[in-house]
Amino acid sequence: MSAPASDSKVRSVIRVSSGNFLEMYDFMVFAYYASYIAREIFPSSNQFASLMMTLGTFGAGYLMRPLGAVVLGTYVDRKGRREGLLFTLSLMAVGTLVIALTPSYRTIGIIAPIVVVLGRLLQGFSAGVELGGVSVYLSEIATPGHRGFYCAWQSGSQQVAVMFAALLGVTLSWLMPPELMNRWGWRIPFLIGCLIVPLLFWMRSSLQETEVFLKRKRHPGVSEILMSLVRNWELVGVGMFISTMTTVSFYMITAYTPTYGQEALHLSAHTSLMVTLFVGLSNFIWVPVGGALSDIVGRRPVLIFASGAAILTAYPAMLWMVSNPSYARLLIVELWFSVLFGNYSGAMVPYLTEIMPPEIRTSGFSVAFSLATAIFGGFTPFVCTGLIRWTGNRAMPALWLSMAGICGLTATLISGWQGIVVRTRESAEPAD
Repeated sequence: MSAPASDSKVRSVIRVSSGNFLEMYDFMVFAYYASYIAREIFPSSNQFASLMMTLGTFGAGYLMRPLGAVVLGTYVDRKGRREGLLFTLSLMAVGTLVIALTPSYRTIGIIAPIVVVLGRLLQGFSAGVELGGVSVYLSEIATPGHRGFYCAWQSGSQQVAVMFAALLGVTLSWLMPPELMNRWGWRIPFLIGCLIVPLLFWMRSSLQETEVFLKRKRHPGVSEILMSLVRNWELVGVGMFISTMTTVSFYMITAYTPTYGQEALHLSAHTSLMVTLFVGLSNFIWVPVGGALSDIVGRRPVLIFASGAAILTAYPAMLWMVSNPSYARLLIVELWFSVLFGNYSGAMVPYLTEIMPPEIRTSGFSVAFSLATAIFGGFTPFVCTGLIRWTGNRAMPALWLSMAGICGLTATLISGWQGIVVRTRESAEPAD
């Protein structure tokens, strides 16, 4: 490949991943500031109930992702990757602005939580196709033999968002006293997310459509895409369970860490966010490693190893951590989970793009991943908080991660036994 062509590929990766950064940033800050949002938007005489309502709202955003995956996924498969990615970026920006500007419960009463929920649902609708659209775009511009590495930057951009949001939280915890953070300081990260939208929109507007999409002789209509999704329901189902390991592990070690560190381990907000910052950095390193490794040894061996290791080590690791909670132990355990997540996710994303037929590549990927997030991943903070409350065991979130590992391992094995993978990572595109 010539140097100009290589530079063009790099620019395309950065441009398409930029919106994915915003999508994950906007989703993460809601979880990071759940304790503050609970007090301002969902106040209750019972602190646990207030927190659970906030975490439930965080999860509710993911309930819209399957709908967004179907509606927006068919739009992207029919109109093109570039146009669809610009539209989803706009929707995400509107949802974030709504949350940032909603007055507190003390000011407008019950309207406050209703508006925030609506903003969260709009975010979820937009995010339903964002990850799938970005993953498919990267897979279609990848050079031969490097699809896993290219697709890894979809998740890589998300890790940058995790680090940016965590670093911002650490900075705010230094600069602002708790009372100001409770009243309005938590809104700052949301407003910052809105301010960077024009830059990201400009970056994405210069994207070129993929050659794979342009070379296709015809593009199916909405009804054809929906019928193809129904015909390929087994693929979508297997894809959902393969994605479960990725979504649960990611939200456990990122979105849930600040709440878990403060509420369950009684560590400071600063300490919990510092751990989250290092986890984001670790993820950023391990996801491309997992993608590149899957290019060499194959997707399934990496998926089997990471999911199997999660099943075997999650509970012992967390049991050791909660026996004497500290910053060091939380960091060690989270970094181990980061190794498992990074390698699994690096192989999972290209694997999921490869098992989907070309005509529903974006919608099929998006529906499978969105279902996994809506049913399992997005409610991870809610489920883990409830498990600890109802059992009194602070290591119980490990069982949720082990369950995700079982889903990922089983679906990976089934996909091989039944021959569901219809194309290898280097096969040519089927003729239209």
